[in-house]
Amino acid sequence: MTPTPPATAELRLFPDQFARTRRFSLGVPHSFTVLPGGRGVLFLRAAAGDDPAGLLWRAAPDGTERLLADPRPLGAARGAEPRQERDRRERARVSGEGFVGYCADLAAQRVVLGLGGGLWLVDGVDREVPAAPRPVPVAYPALAPLLSPDGSRVAYVSGGALHVVGVDDGLDVTLAAPEGPDVAYGLCDHVSAEEIGRERGVWWSPGGDALLVARVDVSGVGVRWIADPAHPERPPRAVRYPAAGTANAVTTLHVLRLDGGRVDVDLPARAEAGHPVSGPWTDRAFEYVTSGGWDAHGPLVGVQTRDQRTVLTLAVDPSDGTVRELAAEHDERWVALLPGAPARTASGTLVRSRLLPDGTRGLALGGDTTPPGLQVRELLGVDGERVLLRAGSDPAEVHVWEYTAGGVPRRLSDGPGLHSGVRTGDTLVLDGTTPSGTYARVLRPGAPCAPIASHAEEPVVDPRPRMLTLGPRALRSALFLPSWHTEGAGRLPVLLCPYGGYGLGLVVRARAWWTLVAQWFAEQGFAVLITDGRGTPGRGADWEKSIFGDRLTPVLEDQVDALREAARRYPELDLGRVGIRGWSYGGYLAAAAVLYRPDVFHAAVAGAAPTDRRLYDTHWEERFLGHPGVQPENYRRSSLLQDAAKLSRPLLLVHGLADDNVSVAHMLRFSAALLAAGRPHQVLPLSGVSHTTTRGGVGGALLLHELAFLKSSVGGEGAAGPGAARRAGVHSSGAGGRPVADPFVEGKSS
Repeated sequence: MTPTPPATAELRLFPDQFARTRRFSLGVPHSFTVLPGGRGVLFLRAAAGDDPAGLLWRAAPDGTERLLADPRPLGAARGAEPRQERDRRERARVSGEGFVGYCADLAAQRVVLGLGGGLWLVDGVDREVPAAPRPVPVAYPALAPLLSPDGSRVAYVSGGALHVVGVDDGLDVTLAAPEGPDVAYGLCDHVSAEEIGRERGVWWSPGGDALLVARVDVSGVGVRWIADPAHPERPPRAVRYPAAGTANAVTTLHVLRLDGGRVDVDLPARAEAGHPVSGPWTDRAFEYVTSGGWDAHGPLVGVQTRDQRTVLTLAVDPSDGTVRELAAEHDERWVALLPGAPARTASGTLVRSRLLPDGTRGLALGGDTTPPGLQVRELLGVDGERVLLRAGSDPAEVHVWEYTAGGVPRRLSDGPGLHSGVRTGDTLVLDGTTPSGTYARVLRPGAPCAPIASHAEEPVVDPRPRMLTLGPRALRSALFLPSWHTEGAGRLPVLLCPYGGYGLGLVVRARAWWTLVAQWFAEQGFAVLITDGRGTPGRGADWEKSIFGDRLTPVLEDQVDALREAARRYPELDLGRVGIRGWSYGGYLAAAAVLYRPDVFHAAVAGAAPTDRRLYDTHWEERFLGHPGVQPENYRRSSLLQDAAKLSRPLLLVHGLADDNVSVAHMLRFSAALLAAGRPHQVLPLSGVSHTTTRGGVGGALLLHELAFLKSSVGGEGAAGPGAARRAGVHSSGAGGRPVADPFVEGKSS
């Protein structure tokens, strides 16, 4: 029986729905906190699937929900969101607005939320009727708020100074003032927030009488100027950005007491003689503070050398600032950081990342380790002596596990998907994404499972991935075919949609936003193939680190090999019509594909592509390629500009002009090199758009633009027949029948 083509209206709706829902992230509950004793769960969630404003909720043990704070009636008094807060959200890839985070005291009775540079307090969280949010008197703008364990004070940063304000008496004390315009206490520099993943620069002591504080000096970091060409009357803004091979921010740690006392932490300046490393480039200065915290046993800190081959876990004596080494990890390529680690159990047992002899990324709990083959992705938390972690033996799934010293990890999540969780006592909140969508549920002993409702919109596209393992390297791939396609009915042009870079896998057993996009392109007449090659997570250290010294050759080879093997299995894949699209590293890979393998790839869409690796930041780029002044051949091998003359296929370059992560200079320099070599190409600048495209409806319009380009370059009608383009909201007109965007598509922006 021949499948029925999808309804015209549904396909036309998808780009607008994709944009309105910000990749279907709005309305999904997140940021869970379990109240002690299982008295309830705090979380954030928007009121609807197209409403960007996050609201604070409490779910009671019986499953009933109560709205605790709505940002909309509160924000008018403060006005525009501070630039530093917008930058922080960009680093964290936060797409929502309103309340996007909160901090609670140890008893979870008081919650502080930031909004528009002000702070708001919700008191009596688990009362039948909690108090209405009230403003906390703070200096404006207030950034990075952190409530003390007893809920009596809030630490925050304003103007680079660290303040502590009494929640009840409003007494505001400045504990540390910046010594210059480029110094800040309690904040993170670009590298710490963007690459290391350290979100905080201040941590309370358990007794609430002192804080561990990071001081960041960016005076030596290079300045980049970001202008908005659409508004030439506005001055450009300065961004401190440490490009590969240049100076980093200088981060130091200090113990600041509420009585005014200050102790400087004696961080190591260089690696000890007992920590040998070798290789063509070695910089053993400990430039990176990778983690911080303060538990019942004192402050706990992680530091990493500039060459990223050594990571130390240090215990800090808060009385005099001396440090004691608890653990060290070394690697001749680089030491990968584990999110959430290090930590300690209630008894003081150290929990940290450990690379096992077989290459498994494991977790060490004192002298015990998780078993070989269980690839640990994240330390979620420690509750008493129990450790909660995310891990999996299959790179397409990530599960929640419980682990205790001397025991065997026990899986807590069920079914395929990308799962996460949080636990306090016997109450566990599991959430994640499965093949049927997102979920969140509360589990308590002896009680029925209590779901937390999602308000996200249901996508109009239903992904139908075929999970494949291809070739001698067992490349994990997902193939998306049109729902209306039948075997033998005709050949389909192929579209590759990889990321392919370090730290992110797209081939998952879950309905992620990128699987929805892949299926949407498939419904236009493409066979869409996504492949996770070398460098992607979940397959061990050797697989991830095989890109050391060359970020391009092995990754591109994997895409080619997967494509050919998939076509061998599925003859309907037309290797004479192959396109490739991607964003960020995926965009870089797409541009490289048509540059170096025009025999395989016939057109590419390269979004926010880092074409010149020397322009990217220190911690990310030096991890793989070393220092550009010492190992320039690695950067030449992995950059595209010098080979611009090789382009012989259609290429569309897309870039946000406000991108402060992958600078628009990457695109402009590459385009200039292509023009100088006489190589025609297309450029689509996105005015006011940063590295993400989730705001302003850009994402949906961009999908339509990409589709038109790909149809004109490699075709896409295939077995769908001439109606496929119109079902997608694209029609043919003009010279040569070139597809153009249909101006009547609902929600399309010009």
